[in-house]
Amino acid sequence: MSTNTPDTTIKVAIAGCGVIGRTHAAAIGEFPDLLITTLVDEIPEAAEALAQYLEDGGSARPAIFGTLQEAFAGADVDLVVIATPSGLHIQQALEVLEAGKHVVIEKPLDVHVERANEILAAAKAAGDRGLVASVISQHRFDQASIVVDQARREGRFGRLTSAIASVSWYRSQGYYDSGAWRGTWAMDGGGAVMNQGVHTVDLLLWFLGRPIEINAKTALLAHSDVEVEDTAVATVTFESGALAVLHATTAAYPGLTVRLQIMGSKGSAVIDNDNLEYFHAADPAGDADSGPMGIRGGGNQAEAELAKFPEPPADPNLDPTVYPAGHVRQYRDVVDAIRNGRLPGVTVQDAVMALATVRALYVSATLGRSVLIADVLEGKYNDVEVSTGNFEEVTA
Repeated sequence: MSTNTPDTTIKVAIAGCGVIGRTHAAAIGEFPDLLITTLVDEIPEAAEALAQYLEDGGSARPAIFGTLQEAFAGADVDLVVIATPSGLHIQQALEVLEAGKHVVIEKPLDVHVERANEILAAAKAAGDRGLVASVISQHRFDQASIVVDQARREGRFGRLTSAIASVSWYRSQGYYDSGAWRGTWAMDGGGAVMNQGVHTVDLLLWFLGRPIEINAKTALLAHSDVEVEDTAVATVTFESGALAVLHATTAAYPGLTVRLQIMGSKGSAVIDNDNLEYFHAADPAGDADSGPMGIRGGGNQAEAELAKFPEPPADPNLDPTVYPAGHVRQYRDVVDAIRNGRLPGVTVQDAVMALATVRALYVSATLGRSVLIADVLEGKYNDVEVSTGNFEEVTA
């Protein structure tokens, strides 16, 4: 079993040496007590390229292996980062936990809900042995997300009534053509919702609570030779009674923002492009009922709220388009969880719920009716072969 004390270096293996593997490598490089000692990839050229990237940055050359089993037999590893295609995530995470290592899994948790109970049980057992298992959902650690979550926890929005979540991105045909696994149900697990929108789904669930039912439609409208959707819309009902609209697309040329609006009986907030664009909460005396139509001034309180959660000043030499700030924030949480023997800020349980919600969206679109998320978690729809829904493919 991997154990770490505050003064030891945590030795890291990265499994999957593509684009997202390099993102993890860049984030890990921000922590002097994390050391990448091992790379794992069945494609030697990919591992070699990442090894060269690390060497060019001044790091020692890591050992390279083709499989996790080889890495565990031939290297000293404390923490494994899984940055492989999505359809491999749960299987590899199970291998890591069985080997007694901490694990960080790139989003999504996987594409298969069928193994959710298995990974939940393994993560719990690993936690009992002092191991940390976390799934990347870096936007929970954004300053704007922290502000909204804290206000929600304090009841400052009153009763949360609704939300609108929109992921309006663009991906070229070349993006889908760049890898045989991209745009497939087996390895990508879905399109605009699973691959691009799962972070926003996670935030939606984090703010509004347990989702109960979903009704969705999906379509492939701007890409060809792709199995999955590039556009989806859905309505979600939550246990609290709150309602939400979810929209995700990779066909919004030239690429717009991710926007999340949270609305309540005494306050509302808007996060756009990871920034807190708007925040207003009633004062304790209550200003929500003022005026003939329940309208009261007070304006945008976002700046004052952000000041309560200051972030360290950004290094002006860092390129924000390259520097993985969100991953760095989440790794800070993961390292602290390892050092202090606590649960990470994003657990496997959190990721299972987000995955089940996305799977329920696809099942709903395929069947053309509402779907209970509990039924998805219980395996009722395991045999449903999801598709892009009730629409014909239309190529650009």
